[in-house]
Amino acid sequence: MDDTSLQVVPISKFPHFDAVVLGAGISGLVAASILSEQGQRTLVVDDYGHVGGNHMDWTSPEGYTFDVGSLIFQDDSPLLRHFPELLAHYVPIEPTWGRLNPQGRITVYPISVRDDILAAGPVGLFRIALSLIYARVFRRNMRNAQDFARYWIGAYLLQRSGLETYMKRFYGIAPEKIDLDLARKRMGWISEHASVRGLLRKIIRQQAAGVPVNRQMARPKQGFASLYDVAVQRLEHAGVSFRLSAGIKKVSKLSDGFEVALTAGSVFTKRVISTIPIPAAERLCDLPSHAELSTITLITLYFSFRGSRGFPQSIIYNFSHHGSWKRLTVYSDFYGSQNDREYFAVEVIAGQVVTVDQAEADFRSHTRANGLFTGDLKLEGSQVLENAYPIYSQGAAQHATQAIASLRMFGIESIGRQGGFNYQPTARVSTIEVEAALGGS
Repeated sequence: MDDTSLQVVPISKFPHFDAVVLGAGISGLVAASILSEQGQRTLVVDDYGHVGGNHMDWTSPEGYTFDVGSLIFQDDSPLLRHFPELLAHYVPIEPTWGRLNPQGRITVYPISVRDDILAAGPVGLFRIALSLIYARVFRRNMRNAQDFARYWIGAYLLQRSGLETYMKRFYGIAPEKIDLDLARKRMGWISEHASVRGLLRKIIRQQAAGVPVNRQMARPKQGFASLYDVAVQRLEHAGVSFRLSAGIKKVSKLSDGFEVALTAGSVFTKRVISTIPIPAAERLCDLPSHAELSTITLITLYFSFRGSRGFPQSIIYNFSHHGSWKRLTVYSDFYGSQNDREYFAVEVIAGQVVTVDQAEADFRSHTRANGLFTGDLKLEGSQVLENAYPIYSQGAAQHATQAIASLRMFGIESIGRQGGFNYQPTARVSTIEVEAALGGS
């Protein structure tokens, strides 16, 4: 989706705005929706040439369309309060999740009672019980994500299930360095499944009659552009303007507002809402940078395949102790095969591997060793994405709070996954948090 498809009003005609939103991802689009409802003339700017932020896709010459990441929407998402037209463009899906465990078995995600606990045998069961008792007695003082997980399931099961390895693979740092508050948000399922109270709540929910179940949805087969174009049209109709590939250079504070310098010239605004990474916002405002706020670089590999893949699930997580890849998503399960071939994307955190060639070689070697993808596996393309999501190391939340306060003193409202340094796994969470920050419905 390029600038011409948006029919953007030239900035030179309307250089003054009530609000400028930095970033055109979900948080930025929802912010623009709320601001326009409040009667504020709003401009959305982004250095990307597309709307949707890190919701990106890529289509190969052979017609395979892949995503960066694995994204699933729900038909009761609050995002639809702002953009109800999206619902007609979503594709209903029935995804299934699995994981490759350290024993080389594709099993239940996130933990299998049969394969992770019962299959441990009498000695293993004794070790699981002993380590759990020890954790409950001596690990009550939790300081990080490793302590949190050990307290609830014990060190032995944490290692046997592969969850400890996956935590490092997902966050890019060792579990003992991961922030405790994030662990509570991201891995709350551990405490729910490992406590009597949590299990009782689960049973009650399952037995409750008449509880509505939301539908799982995916983006259109042709990619995100056709989905977010609908949101842009609604916002433009409400008076919101867009500038993509903007080349944001600087945000200067004036006596009565701000000057936002772009490649095509400056615009003036009373208010700036930032949804871009905090260090990037600090640089634009010439503020001291909080170098402690690091982000993940994500390598995504795009494959097509013909043969026996070795599992029926649509989404597989790598919980084994080897291999750098962390998740794969089979898009052909949602959209049908293409050229009589399945196609899927694989996520790899840049760390042990730093290039696409290394990531591909590592994935092929690891899946071959585990009996997966026996047949013709072809790399169709790849993408390297910086600032994919924040690294939630210990102390990062405090540094983020200080940085956001510094930006607010300058006059910048920094919100969203990147701007607020918040863990936001879904569009639902992103929407709710932006509404809370800006006073939306």
